[in-house]
Amino acid sequence: MTNGEMTGDLMAYYSRQHAVVTGGASGIGAAIAALLAEAGMCVTLMGRSQQTLFATAKRLKASAIQVDISKPDDVRQGFAAALQINGPVTVLVNNAGTVETSTFTKMSDELWNAILAVNLTGTYLCTKAVVDSMSSAGFGRIINIASTASLKGYAYVSAYCAAKHGVLGLTRSLALELARKGVTVNAVCPGYTDTEMVSRSLDTIVERTGMDREQALAELVRGNPQGRLIKPEEVAETVLWLCSPNSASINGQAISVSGGEV
Repeated sequence: MTNGEMTGDLMAYYSRQHAVVTGGASGIGAAIAALLAEAGMCVTLMGRSQQTLFATAKRLKASAIQVDISKPDDVRQGFAAALQINGPVTVLVNNAGTVETSTFTKMSDELWNAILAVNLTGTYLCTKAVVDSMSSAGFGRIINIASTASLKGYAYVSAYCAAKHGVLGLTRSLALELARKGVTVNAVCPGYTDTEMVSRSLDTIVERTGMDREQALAELVRGNPQGRLIKPEEVAETVLWLCSPNSASINGQAISVSGGEV
């Protein structure tokens, strides 16, 4: 959607929004940040990789704050800085995530804790940082990028699936708590998406199975009835729609962007 395709009222509405996108340096997060910025929102990117984060922010004319969302002090300081720079946060996109494959029997406690710390606890910490101000203002949009791993199981990523199922549970519970406060909480659940994270997964499949890359990709997208990877821009469009004034009744939902996989 371009500014030329929006009405003046909608452009004014988006211009009043301050959106924080975690994991906004690349992949789905960068695509979301780009579309929200294009719509006219003030965008703050948060992430751990300083070089990529600030390069993306410069390209989008957005703000950037280096934050490790698994660390409570980092999150508190990061959101305090975002408030100081761009004002109260009205849109939060909890996109930051990490995944690592392992059989359950060989998975270390350290890996389990690390995956939950970023994917689940990080979502909790960032949400907690904004929910009071959104409730007081009587408006807010919290959008959790939960993956189809919140809706079904995948072998060899049990920690990731457990964390994302937790994110969806948090989404549904918080949506009920905030329903009368003008704040909506929803989850967007992409299938395998054309990102660096999925590219690394392909590398792992090739390394461990001996498949060539084309075979590995075919195996990865086999669960998608459309037989393809999801585009990051498709996820971004769904997020923008959830931010719109006409999505105010969409609350506590898990929207699958997966070609029909779920």
